[in-house]
Amino acid sequence: MPADATLNEAPRTPISRVELVALLAMLSATIAFSIDAMLPALPDIGQALNPADPNRAQLVIAAFVIGMGVGTLFTGPLSDALGRRSVAVGGAVIYSLAALWGATAETLDQILIARALQGLGAAGPRVTAIAIVRDLFSGRQMARITSFIMIVFTLVPVIAPSLGAGIAWAFGWRMIFVAFAVFSALSMLWLLTRLPETLPTERRRPFRLGKLAEGLAEVFSNRQVVLAICVQTLIFGMLFAALLSSQAVFGQVYDKAQTFPFWFGLMAAISASSSLLNAMVVVRFGMKRVVMLAFLVLVIFTGLFLLGQVTLWRAAPPPFAIAFLWITAVFYMAGLGIGNMNAIALEPMGHIAGMASSVVSAASTVASILIAAPVGQMFDGTMLPLTASMLALSGVAFLLVLMIRDTGP
Repeated sequence: MPADATLNEAPRTPISRVELVALLAMLSATIAFSIDAMLPALPDIGQALNPADPNRAQLVIAAFVIGMGVGTLFTGPLSDALGRRSVAVGGAVIYSLAALWGATAETLDQILIARALQGLGAAGPRVTAIAIVRDLFSGRQMARITSFIMIVFTLVPVIAPSLGAGIAWAFGWRMIFVAFAVFSALSMLWLLTRLPETLPTERRRPFRLGKLAEGLAEVFSNRQVVLAICVQTLIFGMLFAALLSSQAVFGQVYDKAQTFPFWFGLMAAISASSSLLNAMVVVRFGMKRVVMLAFLVLVIFTGLFLLGQVTLWRAAPPPFAIAFLWITAVFYMAGLGIGNMNAIALEPMGHIAGMASSVVSAASTVASILIAAPVGQMFDGTMLPLTASMLALSGVAFLLVLMIRDTGP
């Protein structure tokens, strides 16, 4: 079979490639929509359910990410054993029921549990979307389809905050949870009516906890993989810390709560170009060097930004344009780092690539939120705690990247 041929030479499904890309992008977008649409509602949730400490509402995002990280560890192997559609639908059911619980929850603790369950369920559509591409395509066609999906996927963070803000303004923040359930129901209806199962029974592999344990042991016994996971954790930690703090920074430090969806969308649009830049330079410079240079630039920028806050801008917040540029730089660095570090982590794990991918993603996601949540909770009405934390995290990450063996271009 040619390297760029599809795995199913005779299409078994009435769906076109354009529709397939749109469907899989919608499944993948469950994660981004669930995170970004909640950001404008965090102040309202905090005031309604925890007025004594409204900053605790940031944990609504953190709880979802923890659930997603845990779910990622299991959904890949489960979809290999049970099929893609059943795991996607099962995850969507958990996600939707948890969303409806969140819509009616009477305490913040109940919402946090519901959000963790939402994240657990959302891992199903997210992981199976990637697996479906692998089932149907190989080689350059697989890369091409994945690129199209990511182009559509990157539009979600641009519009999701505005959509969430609009729903909250018109119907109240609880209706955002209902919107999550509706979104999931529509995506599953589309999947079930238009895309047959892509993993035939004869290609399925039994789910065994022993194999998962063996995969965990092998991943964490490899020094390069462990270093890459640590760097990936720090990248996600910085990304999630910026996400958790972004609404508070824009709303409380700069009094731009009403226009927050616009500014966040602009950041997302700018940061989306990092993938294009990485594609242009990674072959020439290599994965390690690209990440190293990205961290070096961020460390210098963050150090200067922190120095300015303790000298030039002690009596007032830093100029908004500089703060906006700095937060955008954090998001941009994540775009340059995540894919490259994931590739470095998986390079020695080719013989167990699927299992290793689940382990690396789950470990770095769960560990990162344990870093990001405390950083978000340190918000004190200024940008100092966030900036100082970012400087420490990016500095450690830069040193860890230096310790990774150079894998070449």
